[in-house]
Amino acid sequence: MNPIATPITGENSNLIESQDIRPEIIETLNDFYLAFNQRDLTLMQKNWLNDSTISMSNPLGGIKRGWDEIKEVYERIFLGNANVYVEFYDFTVINLENGFCAVGRERGYIELSGKRMDLAIRTSRIYQFVTNRYLQIHHHGSIENPLLLSEYQELIKKGQ
Repeated sequence: MNPIATPITGENSNLIESQDIRPEIIETLNDFYLAFNQRDLTLMQKNWLNDSTISMSNPLGGIKRGWDEIKEVYERIFLGNANVYVEFYDFTVINLENGFCAVGRERGYIELSGKRMDLAIRTSRIYQFVTNRYLQIHHHGSIENPLLLSEYQELIKKGQ
């Protein structure tokens, strides 16, 4: 499968066409980025399986388990003064028996007090098909550049 170059931004799922990826998978990923970029915690919660078995490992929260811990990371981002935007691109989807795994990159930026920093994040998201829809059960994100990682973490802290 060739990686999809067209980014998922949360507002453009209709522009992404792939013979390899079912439209409902694109919509599910689009819903995540819509929730993130609009800072919509209610929509974000609808994208995740809301129980104690889910997990997230990312540059801001470390390893979090269960929706309550994961929600705290999103609250820090959404309720803070920093503006964070990301989009998902250069991705592939691995179909699983009862779900899928999306593997790719995120690009975007963080802005705070007139300072803007570009972001480059490696990302994977795993979804399970539950009650007639896909729900996220795991996310892993990492920033390769240690200086960028440190600056990103510091800007989020300052924005709280």
